[in-house]
Amino acid sequence: MGKAAIYNPYLDTLGGGERYTLTFAKVLAEEGYDVDIEWHDKSIKDKLSLRFGLKLSKNINIVESINRGESYDTCFWVTDGSIPTLKAGKNYIHFQVPFHGVNGKSLLNRMKLFRIDKIICNSDFTKKVVDNEYGIDSMVLYPPVATDIYRPKRKINQICYVGRFSNLIQNKGHEVLIKQFKILVKNKKFTDWKLILAGGTEVGSTEYLKKLKLQAHGYNIEFVESPSIEILKNIFGVSKIFWSASGYGVDEIKNPEKTEHFGITLVEAMSAGCVPLVFNAGGHKEIIDAENNGYLWENKRDLISLTKKILNEKGLMKKLSINAIYSSLKYNYENFKNKVVELLK
Repeated sequence: MGKAAIYNPYLDTLGGGERYTLTFAKVLAEEGYDVDIEWHDKSIKDKLSLRFGLKLSKNINIVESINRGESYDTCFWVTDGSIPTLKAGKNYIHFQVPFHGVNGKSLLNRMKLFRIDKIICNSDFTKKVVDNEYGIDSMVLYPPVATDIYRPKRKINQICYVGRFSNLIQNKGHEVLIKQFKILVKNKKFTDWKLILAGGTEVGSTEYLKKLKLQAHGYNIEFVESPSIEILKNIFGVSKIFWSASGYGVDEIKNPEKTEHFGITLVEAMSAGCVPLVFNAGGHKEIIDAENNGYLWENKRDLISLTKKILNEKGLMKKLSINAIYSSLKYNYENFKNKVVELLK
């Protein structure tokens, strides 16, 4: 089919955007492309494959430089907010962050955009911000989620949240969850409940994680650092509820980058039958159909009251859980692949 080049400046953070990048590479490889990913350390391929449970074929290679796509048929470039001068036959820029206030409509950017065939965003939320900033009309290609590998297991009295242990870019809201869980278990009905907080620790996490553990001391709260896919499958599988406070306390108009731009772990949890209770901000609003497949909460009291409602109202948890599984399928690999193949045509 040809040669494809991929660049992502954040590969070593091993987050949702990196899973997106690797899955895009996987589609290209399956379509017959020889794929080169620019990175300075070749061991990153094994790290990414292990973290995301993706089998990456031999025609996906790590190289020192893709030279901005020169001599390649296709180039997929994850931007840090800047617009690169790309040189491939077909060029795609991906925004995984709703960048703003970066002089996006500059003359230089407009000139560089002439070489770009399509600008891709990970959600309508990101698209709205990016289109306004750069004066463009991007397309939305939702992240691929491995909904096929997560399954409901015998559920226990457990709430979970999965998100990077870092506040460098986004406000993940771990402290809010810890505080509200402490309040929840003061009720005699919930004394046997457990909260699991899991996430990557690769970037900016040491002091933050230490602080969280101090706050959680003495309560049935467990921290799981940089979990493997197998560990995540078990966490999601046995948990009844998925909490998220990502974006809490953030003005999403002024600081959209500090909210959840989509919510891959949310969809993963839903595919395992967890009932989601997530803060009403960012990309979460596109995933949750309130009272059908979960709830969006506005204030901390809501988080507690809605949790109690789900557990106390007969049949509600089962209904929400089934609908969560069903609605997660919208974001599966096959749908993503079909749209990428259509894009390449």
